[in-house]
Amino acid sequence: MGLNFGNLMKQVQNVQKKAAEAQEELANLEVIGESGGVRVICDGQGKFKSITISAEVINPENPESVDKDMLETLEDVISTAMKQAGDRAAKEMEERMKKVTGGVKIPGLF
Repeated sequence: MGLNFGNLMKQVQNVQKKAAEAQEELANLEVIGESGGVRVICDGQGKFKSITISAEVINPENPESVDKDMLETLEDVISTAMKQAGDRAAKEMEERMKKVTGGVKIPGLF
């Protein structure tokens, strides 16, 4: 009984297709974390998307006194820093995985 390489290749391609579809679904998924007036949204792969900070976090005694522009600026600078950190982490992971796999991209790893 010989190994049927045609069937094997078909199965590998099917798994690769399903892995790519799963990655796409995860990239489009929104996952929300909330704690004490702070809301963070990431995609299903854990990549940061946005942050919202309620005025009560800044001034619980008088949230109406919080400058909305200042709050938006704070959200923007935190968002930028989080995105930069995520991008750098992804790049570092990709570089390390290239060393492990000899440059071959394996679906689901990176």
